[in-house]
Amino acid sequence: MSPALILYTLLTRMLQPLAPRLLDARVKQGKEDDARVDERLGVAGLPRPEGDLIWLHGVSVGETLSLLPVVERIQKARPDLTILVTSGTLTSATLLAQRLPAGVIHQFAPVDAPSAVAAFLDHWKPSVGVFVESELWPNLILAARKRGVKLALVSARITEKTAKGWARFPGAAHEILTSFDRVLPQDEASAATFQTLGARIDGLINLKLSGAPLPHDPADFIKLSEAIGDRPVVVAASTHEGEEAAIVQALGSLNQPICLILVPRHPDRGPEIATALTRDGRRFALRSRGGALTSDTDVYVADTLGELGLFLRLADVVVMGGSFAPALGQPPVGGHNPLEPARIGKPAISGPDASNWAGVTQALQEAGGLIMVASPADLPHVVGPLLADPAAAKAMGERARRAAAEAETGLERLVEALRPLLPPARPPVSPWSRT
Repeated sequence: MSPALILYTLLTRMLQPLAPRLLDARVKQGKEDDARVDERLGVAGLPRPEGDLIWLHGVSVGETLSLLPVVERIQKARPDLTILVTSGTLTSATLLAQRLPAGVIHQFAPVDAPSAVAAFLDHWKPSVGVFVESELWPNLILAARKRGVKLALVSARITEKTAKGWARFPGAAHEILTSFDRVLPQDEASAATFQTLGARIDGLINLKLSGAPLPHDPADFIKLSEAIGDRPVVVAASTHEGEEAAIVQALGSLNQPICLILVPRHPDRGPEIATALTRDGRRFALRSRGGALTSDTDVYVADTLGELGLFLRLADVVVMGGSFAPALGQPPVGGHNPLEPARIGKPAISGPDASNWAGVTQALQEAGGLIMVASPADLPHVVGPLLADPAAAKAMGERARRAAAEAETGLERLVEALRPLLPPARPPVSPWSRT
């Protein structure tokens, strides 16, 4: 083991007695689930079923949701396997509770302390572990490898800042990355960086390009459609602080009444957005508080989890949040997944910051399914003509849908890459077998 990893292991072992106190503090801050916080210490919240188990891990919402198609594909191909999905945030746990197929287990990931990691692995005994994007916890990865768990790092990406940090400890980076049996980065740039740090690259896969259209409740769709009436709908999806006010102000200059739906990336910001709208004299309704969308509602704040698919379907035009921060003098966010509106056939408009989705954004632009603008102030010049010409907006959405379909090629390649790592399929047990 490299000197840096030895030091890391010793430090985390010394500090692990503090973990319960730190987790209790996070519970009080609303960052951990009080009823399930012991899972973060490796204490399982559920019994382990008999048989082989495959473990999939993503830290937060985007990563875990990108795992859903993988879960469904593995469950269909290998019904003999138990599937365990771990994540690290309350929001991801809430969404997974809504969307994981029956029979799939969710647990919070253990903190990277030796005792928590050991308790987690001793209980669940996974045969395979699949890590999404950039979750490189040394104790967890090395302990799993030592126990013979086959490991894959998929849809992997690494920022320049993180790469520079790992480059300071080349021995540690090499040891961790070579613990993976498969490394499948998102793009060529990430592949080159991982390779420099010591990884063997087994192909490129971006899981966020795979997936079905977001789900929705048809009854809610009908109810909201009736409330909206004939007004055109603009949905600002996955917005961040500062963007809502700028988008509301910009679209207020349109020469026709619209229904603007704000879907904040973090729903707990709903009251904050409501305060700003009240201050500005806007007529609005807050969905989390049961506010009704009526003909008098200018802005509908959809501050709930798991309903983005519903609101995207209501949209005539979608404005991508998380893409305007630099234009507003704030640190970049990197944008959010433009394939979400594209899969539903909706025309989308993005701000200048789509760095996390550069390749997809470029493909959608080239296909004519997405338009980029420099700032929120430019939105009326694009939104207005699209709302005035529904046929043009529909055609733009269809171009986006076709481009999204062409992007979804990674899921089957990932399943094929994982297949050699999976344990042999167990034959079904006959009810007439003798015990």
